[in-house]
Amino acid sequence: MKAGEDRDLMVATHVVDPAAFDDSIRTTAHYFQERIDKDHEVRLVAVGDRIFGGRLDTTSDKAGVDWRTDYEHITYDTCKVPEHVATAVRRFLASYGIVFGSFDFAVTPEGEWVFFENNPAGTWGWVENRTGLPIAAARADYLQGATE
Repeated sequence: MKAGEDRDLMVATHVVDPAAFDDSIRTTAHYFQERIDKDHEVRLVAVGDRIFGGRLDTTSDKAGVDWRTDYEHITYDTCKVPEHVATAVRRFLASYGIVFGSFDFAVTPEGEWVFFENNPAGTWGWVENRTGLPIAAARADYLQGATE
């Protein structure tokens, strides 16, 4: 790659039609997930026992499929994380012996939280910058041994 050339640093989510696949799909690894009808998405950041919910509402079809592909059509806010989701996230962290995670969820029109993935070294600064959630302070508190 030459200096100044752009390159994608992620693989975007795309809607696919399984009927269009031929036998060549067997030759490489793939990651497929069910399409979820979303009211909004949540980047949930966990630091120790502290849970922060950053809400993402998308206003374009492109951002609705993968918000990372159309930042101009996202609004950001905070959201209350249901206690059963917070409890599950804390169990997840404990199970893996980790204290931090950037979790991605979709929230359906019916209010059901659907877990996509945890990024154990995932980005979180943009959540704090757009919502005011005190994630950096929580990380500093954790590193200094402070507890709530």
